[in-house]
Amino acid sequence: MSDDFHRIRRLPPYVFAEVNGAKAKARAAAEDIVDLGMGNPDSPTPPHIVAKLVEAVQDPRTHRYSASKGIPGLRKALANYYARRFNVQLDPETEVVATLGSKEGLANLAQAITSPGDTILVPNPSYPIHQFGFIIAGASVRSIPHTPDEEMLRAIDRAVRHSVPAPTALIVNFPSNPTALLADLDFYREVVAMARKHGFYVLSDLAYAELYFGDKIPPSILEVPGAKDVAVEFTSMSKTYNMPGWRMGFAAGNRKLIAALTRVKSYLDYGAFTPIQVAATAALNGPQDCVAEMRTLYRDRRDLLVKGLKQAGWDVPMPEGSMFVWAPIPERFAHLGSVEFSKLLLAKAKVAVAPGIGFGEYGDGHVRIATVENAQRIRQALRGIRSFLAADNGGPAPGSGDGGPSTDTSAELVRA
Repeated sequence: MSDDFHRIRRLPPYVFAEVNGAKAKARAAAEDIVDLGMGNPDSPTPPHIVAKLVEAVQDPRTHRYSASKGIPGLRKALANYYARRFNVQLDPETEVVATLGSKEGLANLAQAITSPGDTILVPNPSYPIHQFGFIIAGASVRSIPHTPDEEMLRAIDRAVRHSVPAPTALIVNFPSNPTALLADLDFYREVVAMARKHGFYVLSDLAYAELYFGDKIPPSILEVPGAKDVAVEFTSMSKTYNMPGWRMGFAAGNRKLIAALTRVKSYLDYGAFTPIQVAATAALNGPQDCVAEMRTLYRDRRDLLVKGLKQAGWDVPMPEGSMFVWAPIPERFAHLGSVEFSKLLLAKAKVAVAPGIGFGEYGDGHVRIATVENAQRIRQALRGIRSFLAADNGGPAPGSGDGGPSTDTSAELVRA
């Protein structure tokens, strides 16, 4: 029956489900699987944030409906964060709205600003909601290169000149999920200039703003003079403060876009539970040493994982940010594609990763590995991977017709 629904027909099969099903089956058989697939932080939320939640929930007045756009103190706290971190001034009343995580904000903004047939520019590979939030809203998505460089800028220029209709919006996401790439302010200056010249909006996903490991500190697109004329930016408490299940995020920037998102949200939700908003305010206004500790934790895990993979014979790039390693599939397994390679890694090494094709067809030569387990578990994963790579697990030869992604699944993904 679901095939009768137009919006559902535009969604391909959920490619992560195949790997997740194999993972669940293995665990049901009492196999110990090290799960590095989902970007789900394993560390607890800092105690002072939890304490504020407990304090707020004791007040029965907080049990009523909350404010869809976010309580005033929370929106002011986010504006103060932007002032401290990026030297960007925001009006908490007109340029900030709280969201139920950045994913909800992106999806609802897509509903607010998209007409059927609109053209949206999305890097490929990228986080699925960047593409499918707009596909669900009825737009046509045009893929562009995922690297923040001249290649992407040239692709944007081509799209502006040749897309019919001209692009309504461009998505950027740096530090990137899944590729872990960072952009600099010069890149954002070029993007903003193009958006102002050609009349499209820029939606920046900055969920990993505080996960960086070197001297290159991720900027905000809103730092560019004039950016608020064309850009809105999404941030999240999930990774910065280990609050993924709390579902607390923000959109900030262009007043017209913020007003559109706020209006749509007013019909759909009453905002996050007030004690969660109070605790999020305490997180933004309180001591930030927990953020530095989180950054150190992920840097150490990154170093352990990348070094171990290279010692095992799997050469992967060292990410400068995010909690992910975007790993090219080893050459002798490349013919399998990312889904079958992920399933093989699960079966033989007892390690779960995310197949790259889940982030777009141009991700099929990679898998995404999340540093969401402690050092002991990462070492266990590395032992399994080392044994797997040392054995003859190459699978069928290219062109054998066995072992690669099924034709039906591939066709569905291309159609999307």
